[in-house]
Amino acid sequence: MANATHRPSFTERHSQWVLLAPALTLLCVAAFGPLFIVAVYSFLTPGDYGGVVWKFSTEAWFNVFAERDIFDETIGFADAHLAIFWRSLRLALITTVVAFLFGFPTAYFIATRPAHQRNLWMLLIMVPFWTNLLIRTFAIMELIRNEGVVNTLLMGLGIINEPIQMLYTDFAIMVGMLYVYLPLMVLPIYASLERFDFSLVEAGYDLYANRLKVLRKVILPVTRPGIVAGSILVLIPALGAYVTPRVLGGGKRMMLGNLIELQFGQGRNWPLGAALAMLLLLIVMATMVFYVRAAGREGGGHG
Repeated sequence: MANATHRPSFTERHSQWVLLAPALTLLCVAAFGPLFIVAVYSFLTPGDYGGVVWKFSTEAWFNVFAERDIFDETIGFADAHLAIFWRSLRLALITTVVAFLFGFPTAYFIATRPAHQRNLWMLLIMVPFWTNLLIRTFAIMELIRNEGVVNTLLMGLGIINEPIQMLYTDFAIMVGMLYVYLPLMVLPIYASLERFDFSLVEAGYDLYANRLKVLRKVILPVTRPGIVAGSILVLIPALGAYVTPRVLGGGKRMMLGNLIELQFGQGRNWPLGAALAMLLLLIVMATMVFYVRAAGREGGGHG
């Protein structure tokens, strides 16, 4: 009786690796290569006019969180860096939460429309992705600046007497990132809701559960993988946002991405910029590990 389990021969395994070689080579050169260079730069000495000096040093990693006084060499916390870290994390988390508060009802609305209407609604959600990020950011600027649409409308209605300063604030950055990343929250949640059996909602009502309890006990547990995926998709790019804080923050409300660019540009401290970039990568990796573990628990532990 023939063996039902086919074990690939050496030739077949060799052919598989040959076919994978171009993709693996491209991945190593285009992805791991630059990351390796950045990691190496973070342990070198900064040059006088930019670049690096090939001399091992951990000063860049030290300067990420601490600094030495220029007069007496005492060590203290790098308050500016810590403030930027906190602003980046806080705005990224707020953007993620607000994106969920807007994205979940939007996804639920689309999922409950007739099947022939859903594609149209999804098209409207995707339309902003067809426009350049910088153009979308300038569009938000035109809405919230002192002479923009929002202030002009509020003053025209007599609600306010003078413009509200919204531009160049943390609020402006959050609004800009929310507008940019909201579709990334809607799409995974919609994918979960599209497969959801809405007869379970009716069953919940038949068992005398109110709308809030049905939402907490029936809908949210089933759609949790989509919620987690959407949260990760919003949180990760929001942590490293560069264009939106630069334009809507006016250079005064820096985030981690702006700090990294500053070190490679005007700061001329490439090792510090590389250390900051690696720190951002570690934060993103930790976030992804959390997502993988959460998805594994949702899948019954088979992640």
